[in-house]
Amino acid sequence: MKKFDVYAIGNALVDIEYHSTVENLLLLNIDKGVMTLIDEQRQNNLMSQLGESHQSMACGGSAANTVIALAQMGAKTHFDCRVSNDMAGQVYAQDLHRSGVSSILDEKQAPRGITGKCLVFVTPDADRSMNTFLGVSSELDKSDIDEEAIKHSRYVYLEGYLASGESTRDAAIEVRRIAEQRGIKTALSLSDPNMVAFFRDGLEAMIGDRVDLLFANEDEACALAQTSDFNEAIEAFKKISNRFAITRGKQGSTLYDGLNIIDIKPHKVEAIDTLGAGDMYAGAFLYGLLQDMGFHRSGDLASLASAEIVTQYGPRLAGEQTQALLASFNAGNSPTNS
Repeated sequence: MKKFDVYAIGNALVDIEYHSTVENLLLLNIDKGVMTLIDEQRQNNLMSQLGESHQSMACGGSAANTVIALAQMGAKTHFDCRVSNDMAGQVYAQDLHRSGVSSILDEKQAPRGITGKCLVFVTPDADRSMNTFLGVSSELDKSDIDEEAIKHSRYVYLEGYLASGESTRDAAIEVRRIAEQRGIKTALSLSDPNMVAFFRDGLEAMIGDRVDLLFANEDEACALAQTSDFNEAIEAFKKISNRFAITRGKQGSTLYDGLNIIDIKPHKVEAIDTLGAGDMYAGAFLYGLLQDMGFHRSGDLASLASAEIVTQYGPRLAGEQTQALLASFNAGNSPTNS
């Protein structure tokens, strides 16, 4: 039996969430609906203008949200990242530990510097726009990899955001290489349309010849395949991944299990914040596979979990909420897909 179900590597970011209007995004010169990398001065200027108007602060980052969701469901997870020895870094490490996620942060002394932060702007249409200063996360490299943790995991999970820097991309590629040598399944999320638009080469290098499981939303999938035709994107994905899951918003999601295309219907909810929805989808989907639920049932669980998280603010559910959702799903009491 493996020590860990999922090993992940990604950016460690403190998510600071603001509620905003579309007009205010324009005034602040923030691109709507995507993640934009910014420098420290730009982030400081934004935070100065915004004052104390934030709604919440939480340990975040795409892969971190996914492994925390997995841990809440009962999976054994390990997450490698880089934070600094500042207050935000200490809070981040403590939050990971409290969430039941193992990490190299438990053993490694944090360097000096600034822990990364992501300013998240949620508009009334439930869209999220992110401005991210990576801080020391941009310096994550191969020395942050816990190779023993990889060797003792069933899956490795890579976030596409790591494609934005040379050292972070190389660390992700090294994790994939170690996993492939050991026959460990590899999963990767494209993360954001801007990652495909501006860091295509890095993403393709992280994917390599192919990964076992690829996560994306429809915009990201079409952008990577360089097509506006979703069916063409599906065929392109078959060439770079053994299996995949593509979320399609109100249209649900489309899965490929290596043989068959499977359409998963959505759960109709009133969305107020889409932050973390893709991360939760990936976590719940992986949990389903780890529990031998099969692709269709794993997709149903992922659809339910991601629908639940968009009905509240913040990047993840509380542990008791996740447990209640999972118990209801296992008991067959989840809402009927429509």
